[in-house]
Amino acid sequence: MSGPAHGTWEPAPAIRWEDAFLSGNGRHGIMVFGDPNVDRVVVNHHALVRPNGGEHARPPALADELPLLQDRLLAGDVTAAETFTDGRELQWVQPFHPAFQIRLNRSATAVREDHRREVDFTTGVCTAVRGAWQSEAFVSRADDVIVHRVTEPGLTTEVTLDHQLPGAPGNLAVGHGTVLTPEGALLTLRVRYPGSDRAYTGVTLAVVTGGRTRTSLPGIRIENAGALLLLTRVRRHTDELDVLAEARELRALLPEDTGQDPYTVLLARHRALHRPAYLRAGLDLDADDTERALPGSELVRRPKSAALLERLFAAGRYHLLSASGMLPPRLTGLWTGDWNTAWSGAFTTDANLNLQTSSAAAAALPEVTEAHAALVHGQVDHWRDNARAIFGARGVVAPAHTDGESGHVYHFSREYPLHLWTAGADWLLKPLVDHDETWGERDPRIAAVLAEVALFYEDFLTRTDEDGRLVVVPSYSPENRPANASWGSVNAAMDLSAARHALRTAARYHPRTPEADRWRTLADRIPPHRINADGALAEWAGPGLEDSYDHRHLSHLYGVWPLDEITPYDTPGLAAAARRALELRGAENDSAHGHLHHALIAARLGDGERVADALDQVLGGDFFHASLMSAHYPRRDVYNADAAHTLPAVLIEMLVQSTPDRLVLLPAVPRTCPRGRLSGIRTRFGARLDLSWGPDGATAVLMPTRTLRIELRTSPGDGDGDGDGDRAARPLDLVAGEDHVLSLGAW
Repeated sequence: MSGPAHGTWEPAPAIRWEDAFLSGNGRHGIMVFGDPNVDRVVVNHHALVRPNGGEHARPPALADELPLLQDRLLAGDVTAAETFTDGRELQWVQPFHPAFQIRLNRSATAVREDHRREVDFTTGVCTAVRGAWQSEAFVSRADDVIVHRVTEPGLTTEVTLDHQLPGAPGNLAVGHGTVLTPEGALLTLRVRYPGSDRAYTGVTLAVVTGGRTRTSLPGIRIENAGALLLLTRVRRHTDELDVLAEARELRALLPEDTGQDPYTVLLARHRALHRPAYLRAGLDLDADDTERALPGSELVRRPKSAALLERLFAAGRYHLLSASGMLPPRLTGLWTGDWNTAWSGAFTTDANLNLQTSSAAAAALPEVTEAHAALVHGQVDHWRDNARAIFGARGVVAPAHTDGESGHVYHFSREYPLHLWTAGADWLLKPLVDHDETWGERDPRIAAVLAEVALFYEDFLTRTDEDGRLVVVPSYSPENRPANASWGSVNAAMDLSAARHALRTAARYHPRTPEADRWRTLADRIPPHRINADGALAEWAGPGLEDSYDHRHLSHLYGVWPLDEITPYDTPGLAAAARRALELRGAENDSAHGHLHHALIAARLGDGERVADALDQVLGGDFFHASLMSAHYPRRDVYNADAAHTLPAVLIEMLVQSTPDRLVLLPAVPRTCPRGRLSGIRTRFGARLDLSWGPDGATAVLMPTRTLRIELRTSPGDGDGDGDGDRAARPLDLVAGEDHVLSLGAW
């Protein structure tokens, strides 16, 4: 067996931008078509969002009306929250958009030679070859520059920076600049948004080897050259950009030694950062080598193929790493070829963002968590504004939608009262807490924000029920509503889990303080989850609220995943109710994120068959483009990174799960994965883990960095509520620096 492919390929250029191969460094992203006649590279940047009024929007000032709303909801008025608004229309966040495309127009040639385009996940290089023509492009993580090299004897081509991509507004103010330089030429494209002082500018330094270069407005024409190297950056700005300074910075990236190949030098610097990160973890399912060799577009038509899972695991980690840097991945990762990006290409934080980054800790991608943290810490001031304006409280409240610039809550409507969602801060901080547990350090920035979340709950949780329990009111379960009530309600299960977890986690980060005792006491007063008449964990613990089962979100099972509040081992009764809730949950509109969220929860509950079924829905639903980036809906409808980025987390969770004091091996392995090897996984108790399994047994190698005792489990418990799920538990003592080998069944 040759091992899993660390890349993908196609035998023809991309026609649709959705099929273009991707590269990125977490700031700049490119989409590479690989067509020798019109070699196109679409340029993206995380900072490119189009002003639409959202940049000036603020949270609604509703704090004075909050007590009356709480009174009405507690009195049984199930529609009270529909009037809890300042009357504004729904305001979308600023939409993410592409910058421009670099176009290399070459005289059309008859197709005689075989064509091949590929992307190497270990380097991030997208290559296309036909005959003597070769195009290579990547985005440097070291130098924050787009690098594009084309080689061909007698290369003749025209180069332009073209903003005219699908959906581009017709009233953009566009200016081109072209000057010849000793290296070749400098091209600039300046685009100002209508009615705004904001603009962006693309700068490309063309380094030409041999031949002749001349201006050919709006670009340049190169004739009979041996090679062309393009270095490109894009900047978003308000005042005029100093283009000459940008050019000097690009020129400074070239090696001083003229005997060195600039492309090779640039690639080596980038590869030194990208390759080790990508290779930290891997999955090998002993797939058939013939299938491993197939182009991606052929492989995705074999949904039962182990080779497909291997490649999607690799592609998912590659794309997730490439999309994460100054910010974490958007709904479209870091890429779009259309100005009319669905849902504004935003960060949807009530489900999608956390799903996309869910493998970061376990799959050894701290770069992704650092990007997630950058989004959180960059918006805390706005989160404070939300808490004060809407709830009259100290502390913080996170938005359900953000464009990466503003953290204010302003995207809401009657049907989507997202301004009522108070669980967001805990939900968004959970991956950062997981990171701290994994690496054994507590980030003081996280400790500070957790304290502010706890302060919010101190001020917000003031109402009680007849038993003296605290009531979360108003409460909202994204993005669902009770079958017999309106969207704003009382005691949504997610809100209960989030409040408990936030308060206890804040206390854990602030030990030996008076606040810690107060926060733990407050957490203990939050009501328990309710089990409804169907035996399912209810989405609303409030009395008389009926569940709406056919919905894409699974917010009420937050306690199962990603929290450890409900497990088959510690809370078998609640786990059985959660399993029943999962059984009853419909798929609504077949959103990819809904299927994979379902799979993550099923894995935590030890339900391998349900994990397999959820994977079947995605793999068999034609969700993946030839680029191996995914779609939001079946039949490749609406470009979206949820499936691509979340799938690696599902594959890890079905094989390995961990908490700070527990390891669960092979908890939910589908029958379709009878053997394989998973390497480089990080646990939340500070160990690296390599796992191999097959019909004859399994072996796990633990490489701990801490000395501690954990609980080892090799089955998930039966989850039937009878309390016998602990029969597979074993204590395991680990010593820092000493590898521990487990032969399952013989430790």
